Amino acid sequence: MKIWVDADACPKPVKEILYRVADRTEISVTLVANQGMRLPDSPFIHLTQVGHGADIADDEIVNRCEAGDLIITADIPLAARVVEKGALALDPRGKVYDKNNIGQILSMRNFMDELRGSGVETGGPNSFGQKERMKFANELDKFVAQRG
Repeated sequence: MKIWVDADACPKPVKEILYRVADRTEISVTLVANQGMRLPDSPFIHLTQVGHGADIADDEIVNRCEAGDLIITADIPLAARVVEKGALALDPRGKVYDKNNIGQILSMRNFMDELRGSGVETGGPNSFGQKERMKFANELDKFVAQRG
């Protein structure tokens, strides 16, 4: 089992949680990004740098992940693609995407996207704070415990 991170938009506190989990559990964590980034020195933490462009990082994650892996992403279409392969996805705010809920979540996302496209103001997510960080850490711990 591996953890893949859609790293370009992933909040720094979430990355820091993942670094600690990688070293504590010896689970491989691979950050996929289209820009370089500093990583802690660890045999369990890796960076895959991809080219710039729409969905290049997403495609890399989908191509390399396997059933049972965990993908960290706020990108709902990416989450749907990895769930289809048998992986799970976890939003940096702690929302789990799996085969039971991804269809409904993707439909709602597409509906909201259509509203925004027609000029309706839908607002954005709340700021990322301690509550979101704790929810993410708790869901990640559940996943790691189930796999361990």
